[in-house]
Amino acid sequence: MNLRRVAILCGPVVSLLVAQMASRGQTPPASNESNKARPTAEEAKKYIENAETELFNLGVKASRASWVEENFITDDTEKIAADANEVLNTASTEYAKEAHRFDGLQLAPGLARKRLLLELAAGFPAPNDPKAQKELADILASLDGDYGKGKWCPEGEKRKCLDVTAVEKLMAESRDPEELKRAWLGWHAIGAPMRQRYARMVELGNAGARELGYADVGALWRSNYDMPPDDFAKEEDRLWEQLKPLYLSLHAYTRGQLRKKYGKDLVPADGPIPAHLLGNIWSQEWNNVYSLMDSAKPPESYDLTKILQERRTDARGMVKYGEEFFVSLGFAPLPPTFWERSLFTKPTDRDVVCHASAWDVDSKEDLRIKMCIQIREEDFRTIHHELGHNFYQRAYINQPPLFQGSANDGFHEAVGDTIALSVTPEYLKKIGLIETVPPASGDIDYLLQQALEKVAFLPFGLLVDKWRWEVFRGQVQPENYNKAWWELRRGYQGVAPPVERAEADFDPGAKYHVPANVPYARYFLARILQFQFHRALCKAAGITGPLDRCSIYGNKTAGERLNQMLSMGQSKPWQDALETLTGQRQMDATALADYFVPLKTWLDEQNKAKGYRVGW
Repeated sequence: MNLRRVAILCGPVVSLLVAQMASRGQTPPASNESNKARPTAEEAKKYIENAETELFNLGVKASRASWVEENFITDDTEKIAADANEVLNTASTEYAKEAHRFDGLQLAPGLARKRLLLELAAGFPAPNDPKAQKELADILASLDGDYGKGKWCPEGEKRKCLDVTAVEKLMAESRDPEELKRAWLGWHAIGAPMRQRYARMVELGNAGARELGYADVGALWRSNYDMPPDDFAKEEDRLWEQLKPLYLSLHAYTRGQLRKKYGKDLVPADGPIPAHLLGNIWSQEWNNVYSLMDSAKPPESYDLTKILQERRTDARGMVKYGEEFFVSLGFAPLPPTFWERSLFTKPTDRDVVCHASAWDVDSKEDLRIKMCIQIREEDFRTIHHELGHNFYQRAYINQPPLFQGSANDGFHEAVGDTIALSVTPEYLKKIGLIETVPPASGDIDYLLQQALEKVAFLPFGLLVDKWRWEVFRGQVQPENYNKAWWELRRGYQGVAPPVERAEADFDPGAKYHVPANVPYARYFLARILQFQFHRALCKAAGITGPLDRCSIYGNKTAGERLNQMLSMGQSKPWQDALETLTGQRQMDATALADYFVPLKTWLDEQNKAKGYRVGW
C-alpha cells in the first residue's frame, strides 16, 4: 500500500496504546467511562475495513499520478500528482484522526494493529483546512518537480547543462579539484529556490501533526518503530556509538590518502574533509575514491565496471542479472509488465526524476523500477537493491492492504542491500563475469571497497533526519537551516563544504529525500539490518568462513528463510519479523562490526604507521 508510512506496535496492545498516548501528551480514556458513550468493537471493525479499502484505492491512483509526474515532469503532471496526493493525504489524515475514537477498545490483535497503523497512515499530515491541504499538496509536488528538473549549467551555457546523473558521473570520475568544486557548487545551487516553500511545508505539516496529537512531524515519524519516539532516537544513538570507532578509523585513513593526492593546502591533516573531494555529490558514500587508496591490490583483482562495459552489457541486461539472483533463491521471475513499464535509461527528450526507486503501483503485480542506469559496478549493486524492494512488495501481496508494507521502513531498504552483500567475487565467478576469485590475501582490499560505501554512509544516514527533527520541533529556524545542516555534517561526518556557505543557500535541498519529503532514518537502519540479515542467511545456508566471502546465490534454504520474513509484511511488530529471520529481537550492530574486523585492525595499523590523526 503506497502510503509512504510504516508500522507501529509492540507488546500487548493496550499497554502499548497507553504508552504511545502518554508519549504524545494525551490522556488514555478513563476505565469507568460509560459504555454507552463509547463506540463498539463492531463499529471499529466496519470503520477500519472501510478506511482500508478507501485508502488502498486512493493510494493506487496517487501512485499512478506520481509515476507519470516523475517520468514526464511538466506543470500539468505536477498538478495532476498534487491533486491526487492532496486527496490521499487529506483522506489518510482524516481517517487517522477519526481512528482515535476507538482508542482503548478491546479489539482482536489484528484489528488493533490495523487501527494503530491507520493512525499513522498520514506520513506528512495536512491540517484540517481545505485551503491548507491544497497548498501543502502543491508545495510537495513543486519541490519534487524542482529536484527532478535540477541542472548545473557550467559557465551559464544551457546547451552544456548537466542533470543529476551527469553531475554524479563527473564527480565520481574527475580528479580535478577545481572542476569538482564547480560541479559541487553548481548542483547545490538547486536547493536555494526551495527554502521558502520548504519552511512553509514544515509549518503546514506540523499543524497537521498537532491535530493528530503529535508534537510535530518528527515525533510522528519516530512513532513508526514499535517503540516510543524518544526511545527510537536513543536506539539510533546506541547503534551509532557501536560503530563510531570504525568510522573514525576509516575517516582518518581516507583523509590521509586524499591529502597525499590533493596536497596539504586542500586537505587538512586533522580537520574535516572537503565535501567535493569524496567522489559523491553529497559525500555520503566514498567508494568512487577507492582508486586513490594505496591498499595492496591482489593480482587477481578485477574492475567490474570495465568488465560490464567490455561485454556491452546494456541497462536491461544489468537488471536481468539482479532478477536472476532472486530467481536462484526460489522466487518467481518478475512479471512481463515489469519489463514493459519500468524506466531503465534516461530519456533524451524530457526531464525525469532519475533517483533510483522501486514501485508497486497497484499492490498486485504492477512492479516497476525507475532508474537512469549507468553501466558501472555501483549501478549493478543498486539494481540488486531496488529489486529487493520489488520482491518484498510481491512477497506481502496477500496481506490485507494495511499490512502491505515492510516490518519497518529500514527493513525495506535492508533487504536489497542484503542481496547486494552477496555480490561477492564468488558470485561473480558463478555467473561468469570473472574467471578467477581473488585469494584471501585480497580481502582487506575488498573490505576497504565495501567500507568506503557502507561504513562511510553511516553518519550521513543518521544526520539527515536529525536535522529535520530539529527543524520540525522548531529548534532550528528557517534563518539557520544551512548553518545547522553543516554543523551536523561536521560533527557527525567530519565533512565541510568546499567554500563558506550562507543562509542564502539551502544545501539540504540538493539531496533528493529532503524536497521529496522521504524519511531518512530507514537508510541508517538498513545499514545495520543488512549485515544482521546477511549473517543469519549465511548461517541458514550452511556457509561458514568470513562474512565478506559469503554469497547466498542459488541457495533455496536461505531463500525460503528470507521469504518467511518478507511475506509477513507489517502484520506483526518488526521485532517479530526480525526474530523470524535472525532469531534476535533487537537490532544488532555487531554483525556489521564483525564483518569489518580485519579491516579495522588494518586501518588502525595504517593510521599509526603513516601518522594519520584520528578525529577532526
